[in-house]
Amino acid sequence: MTTPPQQDSLDAAGTQERTWVAQALAGDLVAFNAIVERYQQIAYNLSLRMLRDPSLAEDVTQEAFFSAYRNLSRYRGGSLKSWLLTIVANRSRDILRSPAHKRTSSLEAYTEGGDPAGPWRHPDDLPEEQAERAETSRLVREAIDQLPDDQRIVVTLVDLQQMDYEEASRITGASLGTVKSRLFRGRQRLKDLLRPVWELSTDVDRPSS
Repeated sequence: MTTPPQQDSLDAAGTQERTWVAQALAGDLVAFNAIVERYQQIAYNLSLRMLRDPSLAEDVTQEAFFSAYRNLSRYRGGSLKSWLLTIVANRSRDILRSPAHKRTSSLEAYTEGGDPAGPWRHPDDLPEEQAERAETSRLVREAIDQLPDDQRIVVTLVDLQQMDYEEASRITGASLGTVKSRLFRGRQRLKDLLRPVWELSTDVDRPSS
């Protein structure tokens, strides 16, 4: 039976990461920097969507990788991505719970430092198609910004970062049932928030009689 190419790619990535971890534990900073380069954008995006503050998200991302380096000996295998994002999520939650934290809700928080076209952009898109996808991404992110914290993080992990329920459960510290419940409620809320946008788009695109 032939192994699917995607699985081969995942296996190769896992092998590479285990090599980097082993080398980093031996004091090789270049190997750890390779881990940082692979996951820093994902880590930043997660913290950004939790905190809605680019500056705080940058600080959290940096602190998370420092913590990961200091505690790399505690990594016990499995998904390195999940392990790293758990550190990011925990630090972000600490800030959210801090009495000194002033929560902000800014659209700029979703456009600074990231791909403005979002996860739907395709390199072969025409400029107008890229602009349309960028606008769709902006509207979706603005809607996600309005979700409660617990729903926003699971929607980000599962729907935006394409993680499975088990990974989302480990990162959030919530049970599988709780993750699924929050995801369901978050998706329903997003449908309600985005329905006027989709209806307006349909009206604009509908040919005149």
